[in-house]
Order: sequence, then structure tokens, then C-alpha cells
Amino acid sequence: MTNLKLKERSKNVQRMFGRIAARYDLMNRVMTAGMDIRLRKIVVRKAQLPPSGILLDLATGTGDMAFEARKQYPQAYIYASDFSLAMLQIGQKKTSTPLKFFAADALEIPFSSSSCDAVTSGFLLRNVVDLDRSLQEQLRVLKPGGIFVSLDTTQLGKSILRPLISFYTHFIIPLLGRLLTGDREAYNYLPSSTDQFYSAEEIAARLQSNGFTSIGFERKMFKTVAIHWAVKPITQ
Repeated sequence: MTNLKLKERSKNVQRMFGRIAARYDLMNRVMTAGMDIRLRKIVVRKAQLPPSGILLDLATGTGDMAFEARKQYPQAYIYASDFSLAMLQIGQKKTSTPLKFFAADALEIPFSSSSCDAVTSGFLLRNVVDLDRSLQEQLRVLKPGGIFVSLDTTQLGKSILRPLISFYTHFIIPLLGRLLTGDREAYNYLPSSTDQFYSAEEIAARLQSNGFTSIGFERKMFKTVAIHWAVKPITQ
């Protein structure tokens, strides 16, 4: 894919998230029956942030992951980044809890190398136009021994529930999206992008090929999402 096409795809994703920002949190709660809250708690716990550590949450959206990190690590420095200004503006209005919001692209993280104790993300990897570059950037900004944790949808694979889950993701979620956000197209994108995304095993392999170690993952929500974690080597 040419650079021009990659940039256009990135802009399309950015515009899409801008359109649904106002109802993004509501839609997440409805389509996951509130499970997205529990999943973010698991992600933040796996970050194992030290006291007064630095955590960068990429693709923060309206800040749910970052706010959870603030709850679990009240003494830490929490930075919340997204490339959608509309999402960030809503996040800044949600609470008086101090967070450092800023706009940035996950392919060009404006942090110095080896500056973060942990990097988290929710539904970032499926949306970046260059997965390897994003992983390399996250590895770069982590301190040696720092922890990467991501939450994202994953291909379902074999399951007796596959027909039911497929019906829910391809028909019910777009319908809910149209009713709650007025944007069915955005929620058609979710199942179609998941169908074209990597399996949990393939993401683990990409983490390894990009220099991470101690890689693991677990599937959740009837194996429709996966949490991956990995470590930046102490020595490289």
C-alpha cells in the first residue's frame, strides 16, 4: 500500500472516531454489556506500574483506560494520547481527575526513548496503518524492563458459538451503532476490520519479531478480544 493510501486510510479512521466521539462511551458499554470496564481494569493491572512510574495510554479515546490507571496508581504520572481531538475534548470534560491529555499519532510518539515504565492501549493495533512501526515506537519509548499491554479485538477462530457471535458483530452492533450514534458505517467498520486483523497468535509473533520478550496473551468475551502483554528487554 502506498504512503498516500496509508495516509488517506489514517485520515478516514480519524474522521470516523471524531464522528462517534459523543456517544463512544455509551456504545462501548452497550455492545459489551459493560465488560469493557472490567477489561480495562485487567489491562492496567498487568502494567505493573511502580510507585511514581510513568504510564502512556495510546488511543486513549475519551480516557477510560487512563482514568482507570489513575485509580490503580494514584501516585503515578499518567499520559493519555489519541489522534482524535474530538475524543480528547470529551475526555477532558469527564472528570476533574488530573490527567495529561495530548494529541499524537501512535506511529510517531512524542516521547523520548526509554522514558515510560508502561505503555497501554485499547483497540489501537487494529486501527494503525503500520502495525510494526507502532510496535517499534512503543518499544522505543519503554524503559528497559518496561511493560507493553494491549486490548483489541481478535479473529474468533473455531467455536460452536461462531455463528451467533458473527450475527451479533455483523448485524446487531451496526444496528446499535445506527440507533445510538447515527453512524452505522462506523460500526460496520468494527467487524470488518476485525475479520481482516491478525489472530492473537499472530500478534504475539509480531511482538516477538519487533524485539519484545516475555510475551503472553489471553482471550476474553467468548474469545472475541485479546489482551497481550510483553516486556522490553533489559539489554538489547
